[in-house]
Amino acid sequence: MKKLLKRYSPNLDELKNHKHLNWFGKRLYHSSLWNFNRRSISKAFAIGLFCAFIPIPFQMLLAAPISIIFSANLPLSISLVWITNPITMPAIFYVCYKLGAWLLGVNIKQDFAMSLEYIWQVFDIIWQPFLLGCLVISITSSVFGYFAIQFIYRYKVYKRVKGF
Repeated sequence: MKKLLKRYSPNLDELKNHKHLNWFGKRLYHSSLWNFNRRSISKAFAIGLFCAFIPIPFQMLLAAPISIIFSANLPLSISLVWITNPITMPAIFYVCYKLGAWLLGVNIKQDFAMSLEYIWQVFDIIWQPFLLGCLVISITSSVFGYFAIQFIYRYKVYKRVKGF
């Protein structure tokens, strides 16, 4: 898997030739943003999963600078936000709303309709449970993703050393 990811990642020398990326500064060319090691991949999963469940458009624009600041694998962080895409977003955000409503003890309306018109009508009621659910799932998935990658990486190293 690591070899496959490396093969499709951009080359640092190629990136330096793109002048439109200079607004990130020299930090964009830091090797940890493009390496596939335990630390950078774990951070990338944490950042990507956290940003995926934040209900804003263009989540990649949030994931990229956070990845640069924390020296996480940039391509992986950006690609992980696509867990919430136009196809999966309604179901994921509905689960976020239900979780937030359950945590706040809000009664969920049974006459739910999957339409923008309905959402605008009840926005004043649903925004707090929705944002709370998104925050809880963002943090939970981020922490879980970070430690899951740490565990998987260490387990694979352990298996390699023991000769399994």
